[in-house]
Amino acid sequence: MSIAIAPWGTELEGGTTVEVFPPWDLKITNVALGDVLADANERTTFKLTIPVLSQDSFEDDEDEDDEEDEKNAGPKEQTITICSLTAGKIEQSMVSIILLEGQSYKFQIVGKNTVCLSGYYLDQNVPGMGGGMSDDESEDEDEDVHDLRYVSSDVEMPMDELDMDSDASRFEELEDENDLPTGSKRGRDSLASNDAADAAPAKPSKAEKKKNKKQKLQDGTAAASGAPQEKKKEDTQKDGEKKADGQKGDKKAKEDKAKPKEKELPSGLKIKDAKVGTGPMAKKGQTISMRYIGKLTNGKVFDSNTKGKPFIFRLGAGEVIKGWDEGIAGMQAGGERVLTVPPALGYGKRGSPPEIPGNSTLIFEVKCVSIK
Repeated sequence: MSIAIAPWGTELEGGTTVEVFPPWDLKITNVALGDVLADANERTTFKLTIPVLSQDSFEDDEDEDDEEDEKNAGPKEQTITICSLTAGKIEQSMVSIILLEGQSYKFQIVGKNTVCLSGYYLDQNVPGMGGGMSDDESEDEDEDVHDLRYVSSDVEMPMDELDMDSDASRFEELEDENDLPTGSKRGRDSLASNDAADAAPAKPSKAEKKKNKKQKLQDGTAAASGAPQEKKKEDTQKDGEKKADGQKGDKKAKEDKAKPKEKELPSGLKIKDAKVGTGPMAKKGQTISMRYIGKLTNGKVFDSNTKGKPFIFRLGAGEVIKGWDEGIAGMQAGGERVLTVPPALGYGKRGSPPEIPGNSTLIFEVKCVSIK
């Protein structure tokens, strides 16, 4: 697919031959008679002389000065009849002829009538148009469809897997310490005997003493064992809540840290790394293989390369728009980025009709397949 960058047209008088050297690739689309006819009954023919590409054009010739080879060489150009026009019958003809930049061509009009040619100049070196791609660089043809999914690495640990053994053992030791007054018969016996002496002169019987000691012992044990158990449950619950809150805080911090951040360069280009690749970073002059999806700000996709042979270009050589030369630099193989390209670094005021209007901001989701 090519992009038209400017209209082109010329008017040739009857019986003339004109040599042309196109400054850019040129596509002729229409041949028509002029508005004023010199002879309404005569047929006018348009002929095109083109250079002939021989085998020697593609191979190095070590005997360039060999006179015998020059004598046996075939013609270096060829004349082709494109169409014949007759007033009132066939006054125009739709054609599709591409003339290459810098080559020599000749336009010849046979007849008396004026002939008008029209078409447009082509730009065939933009992303997605195959510019810079060589046949020997066909690796990764089975590359999966481009996908910019972001996968979080955070893992939340279930509460039942938390290690609470240390807290439980600490509460058990506390419970044993609170049980010590129950086993200290000497302390409780002396306290009971002093109270009894002050209260009444009569001494209780041995059966009553034994009963009282047993009752106090049961009351003390219940008090000592009950309080730590309640404290143990309450502290365990609070400790679990603190750990859960701490885990949520750590998870949120990790998510904020892992979330890709967009940065804006002085040129106005915005870059967001969705995934960082591995290996050396892409530098000027290296050959880069890419997958990409190009969108307008309204979400309309105007170009893409998501499967088959990747798009290949040389970084910093002007083979792509400035937003790519600047935005792809520094990527690593396997890395994925989102480039927001302002008009000045894309197709400017002119745009690239009909897919890209003038002054368009472009959004590219790109993935670096390989760097050479």
